[in-house]
Amino acid sequence: MIDKELLKLLRCPRSRRTMQLAPESLVSKLNEAVKRGELRDLGDQKITQPIDAALMVCDGAEVYPIRGGIVSMVAEEAIPTAAVDDH
Repeated sequence: MIDKELLKLLRCPRSRRTMQLAPESLVSKLNEAVKRGELRDLGDQKITQPIDAALMVCDGAEVYPIRGGIVSMVAEEAIPTAAVDDH
């Protein structure tokens, strides 16, 4: 999905921390919250479209959604992982 060399270069636009591919279990939990209409991004916008995958900040606090193979690296579109339990 994302080239490993590119992933080494990517940094969170907010914290400048490294990124990693989010576990599938977390992506599933986020998509369940989307279906329930409970998921909001850091810009407080309701997320209505499921995600295919996500890049997670190394501390696990937030993810950046991937849809159609494209990562949204807009800081306000990051999704706090605290929105779903025990990721």
